[in-house]
Amino acid sequence: MNEQPLILICNDDGVEAPGLRYLIESVADMGHVIAVAPSEPRSGQSAAITVNSPLRIKRCEDIAGAEVYAVTGTHVDCVKLAMHTVLADRKVSVMLSGINHGSNAGNCVVYSGTMGAAFEACMIGIPAIGFSLLHHSWKADFSQCGRFVRKITRAVLENGLPAGVCLNVNIPAKCIPKGIKTVKSSEGYWTEEYVDYKDPQGKPFYFLSGQFVDRDANNEATDNYWLDREYVTVVPVRPDPTASDLIPSIGAMLGEECQ
Repeated sequence: MNEQPLILICNDDGVEAPGLRYLIESVADMGHVIAVAPSEPRSGQSAAITVNSPLRIKRCEDIAGAEVYAVTGTHVDCVKLAMHTVLADRKVSVMLSGINHGSNAGNCVVYSGTMGAAFEACMIGIPAIGFSLLHHSWKADFSQCGRFVRKITRAVLENGLPAGVCLNVNIPAKCIPKGIKTVKSSEGYWTEEYVDYKDPQGKPFYFLSGQFVDRDANNEATDNYWLDREYVTVVPVRPDPTASDLIPSIGAMLGEECQ
């Protein structure tokens, strides 16, 4: 008898997030599911880990038959602690992160906690997929996500992923997606504007605002182009940021001898 695939699920929006519940429910019949998520939201913290505070893990109420645990740390802590405690020596077939409330397209991947968790799993050799819905609301409608989550997860379970590569999946909101496009990340930047406020004592404080500026919005090879046209996008990404092709030219610039 073939053993069921072991599916590890994490997120950065916290254990109470509707997106986490929907992701668990979407794949509950595809294997043995264990979810380990932060006890509080940790969005925008990339690959942050906890180094100076103790971590605690708590068993929560099961969701759709899946074991659920909350960790008093970051999303990356959740992956690390899951492997150390809950999973011990068990082999994880695939790690799923999300479903995030909000886009992780373009260069959002740099800041994304959703992808930070996926990167952590990828670095220790587990096939990993980050899922995001382009809607920030806690009341977002995830009903169109399920078939794409299942299709992509099944493909990875059956075929695996190249070593050192994971998938960044973004799903358009408030529409019936027309299909899937495997593309590259849009090139752009955030304006990084802040909104100014004052507290009751008149002291200033600030909240991050800003807007994504797409340098090549009409490029059909990019994720934001297809998301704007109601397609699900899949971007293969690597946690290793080394610009390997530039090593010889940078070495020459620094006067290094050729190896």
